Amino acid sequence: MQVGICLPYAEPELDRSRLIDWCRRVDAGPFSSLASGERIIGESREMTSLLAAAAVLTERVRIVPSLYVLPLHSAVWAAKAIATLDIFSGGRVSVTVGVGGREADYLAVGAPFERRHARMDEQVATLRRVWRGEPGFEGAPAVGPLPVQPGGPPILAGSMAAKPLARAARWADGVYAWSGNANRDEMKGHFDRSVAAWQKAGRETRPRQVGGFWYSLADDAATRLQEYVFEYVRGVGDDAARMIASLMDRASPDAVLEGLDAMEEAGCDEVFLVPATADIEEVERAAEIIAAR
Repeated sequence: MQVGICLPYAEPELDRSRLIDWCRRVDAGPFSSLASGERIIGESREMTSLLAAAAVLTERVRIVPSLYVLPLHSAVWAAKAIATLDIFSGGRVSVTVGVGGREADYLAVGAPFERRHARMDEQVATLRRVWRGEPGFEGAPAVGPLPVQPGGPPILAGSMAAKPLARAARWADGVYAWSGNANRDEMKGHFDRSVAAWQKAGRETRPRQVGGFWYSLADDAATRLQEYVFEYVRGVGDDAARMIASLMDRASPDAVLEGLDAMEEAGCDEVFLVPATADIEEVERAAEIIAAR
C-alpha cells in the first residue's frame, strides 16, 4: 500500500516558508503523493495555486487535488487548470473530484447546490473532452493546454454512497473513501460497494481504492487532533462535533501505524494521511513510521 500525505491547506500557519519545508520533506520520501483539499469559507489556501507551487517544489511525488469540488467551478476552467498543473508537475497529477458537503461554499461562489451530482457527471465528460484537444464549442479552436498525460490525469470519485458510486462507475478510474479514524470495517464497506458498482456497470477491472484519515504526530498531538476535528465538523452542531472529535485517537506512532494497517486490510491501494497541524513534525514523524513498516 502506498502512503501519501495532505498539505495542511486550512491552517493559517501555512506560509511560503512552511510550504517549502513541507514539500521538500515530503518529496524526500517515503511518501507516494502530496494532496490538498478544497474549501472556500475560512482560512484555507486556494487549492490549485497551492498545488501548482507544490508541483514546482517537488520532483517525485504525485500531485493530487483531493478533492476538487467540481460543481463549484466551470468545467472548462477546471480542465485548463488541471492540465496546467499536469504540465508544471511533469505529468504527475491524479485528481479526485466530488461534490463536497458544504452548501455555504456554493453560496459563497454563487454556484447552485441543486443537481450537483448530475452536473458533475456532465463536467467530467467536459474535462475529458478538453483534455483530448476537442473544441470548447462548435467552430471554435481547442481549449489548451493539453496535459502531459495523454487523455488527461486519472480521475477518482470522492463518492461513498450507493447512488453516487453507481454514477461514478460510468466515468471514474477509482474511488476515494474516507474514514476519519481509519476504521477497517467502515472502509471495507465503502470498497465493497465500489467494486459492486463497477461490476454492475460492466467494468472489466476493479476501481483503484484510495482512502484517508485524520492524524497528528505533533507535540500535544491528542489535544490538537481533537481540536482540529472539532473545528472541521462543527457545522453539524457543537455537541455532535465534540462527540465526533472525542473519538479521533490517531495521535501517537502506534495509533497511526494501526490506522495504516487497518486501511491496508480494508483494501486500500493508497492512503492519505491528513494532518491536524502545520508542524513539520507531522511529516518527519510520519515518514519514520512509514519507512519502518
